[in-house]
Amino acid sequence: MTTIPNDIIDALIGKAKSQEDLFGKDGLLKQLNKQIIERILEEELTQTLGYEKNSKSNETENSRNGKTSKTLKTGGGEITIDVPRDRKAEFEPALVPKRQTRLSGLNDQVLALYAKGMTVRDIETFLEELYGTNISRDLISKITDGVLEEVKLWRSRPLESVYPIVYIDGFVAKCRVDGHVNNCTVYVIYGLNIDGQKEVLGLYIGDNEGAKYWLAVLNELKNRGLEDIFLLCADGLKGLSESVAAVYPKAIFQTCIVHMVRNSLNYVPWEEKSAVATDLKKVYSADTVALAEQALDDFELTWGDKYSAIVKSWRSNWAKVIPFFDFPKEIRKVIYTTNVIESLNNTLRKAVRNRGHFPTDDALYKVLFLAIRGVSKKWTMPIRDWKQALNQFAIMFPERMPRELMIT
Repeated sequence: MTTIPNDIIDALIGKAKSQEDLFGKDGLLKQLNKQIIERILEEELTQTLGYEKNSKSNETENSRNGKTSKTLKTGGGEITIDVPRDRKAEFEPALVPKRQTRLSGLNDQVLALYAKGMTVRDIETFLEELYGTNISRDLISKITDGVLEEVKLWRSRPLESVYPIVYIDGFVAKCRVDGHVNNCTVYVIYGLNIDGQKEVLGLYIGDNEGAKYWLAVLNELKNRGLEDIFLLCADGLKGLSESVAAVYPKAIFQTCIVHMVRNSLNYVPWEEKSAVATDLKKVYSADTVALAEQALDDFELTWGDKYSAIVKSWRSNWAKVIPFFDFPKEIRKVIYTTNVIESLNNTLRKAVRNRGHFPTDDALYKVLFLAIRGVSKKWTMPIRDWKQALNQFAIMFPERMPRELMIT
């Protein structure tokens, strides 16, 4: 947009003597909003009629017919505007459609607050206190319910045919069922596509996972177009490995290193997290399985007495960890250094935690979808070192690469 010249800004604010004059109920900003909206509506009517105000046209029998006042809710509070009319009632404003009493920007603000986990009551209070805009809870609910159709379309959208790496993770949220608040598990499936871009593939809510549950989930992904996965990373989800073998038999199932580290650090107080994380990194970043086992022995000597649960966890899952070492370092580095899991999970958990509990599954889906939509806007670049990993995948799985990337 063109920058407004400073002399115009100076002329506008020159007579303001206080913040109230600028931002108050009848301050400069509200007056400016009012005049800009009214000016745009006048221009829209001019386009509809085909001639300028105070002019005449022989091409239409329609003409201007005064104005009607309307109170409009905006992100900056309520303003009263004068909407121009035409004699034949053919004028359909685009900026403020007939029977609409709020600007779309207000919808965006409500959805942004809802995505951060604020309740309908919280949003109502926030907008009233900050902007003086009185929005009913019914209207806020109507705005957020409008997202449900987007959620359905998003959850059933087509996927790419190949995602080299897919992660499955879960966390607990509280939902009201039959009048009682119960724990339910939200499963988030996200992947790295062939370009190294992060993408959430699906959201699922379940109570008791098992092979039958995961078979249905994976078949749904396949029906949406996901034909092949090189590496699927997850942590301790009952029945998942068997279902992966049935639906994606060529996929390598790997205990997720990010999950292992995260779960391990849950046992560690803040002041020692850095030291423990550094010693764990020596385990999963070792060059070979033998060196990794030696690093785990060293970890036990240093921390075993204090954090025996961490040592027990790594040793009991060791058989599911070591397939990781069959990959070259380029791929291993992508697997354990990507922050896609942690950053997204932090966002989703915060949104859920702020709400306490949800009255329905749909309410939970709305919050999660809006949070994902917000954070994914920042996913504009491939993850670091992706090209090196892709070259390794092309050598390891030449016949499974998309046709345009096959090495001939």
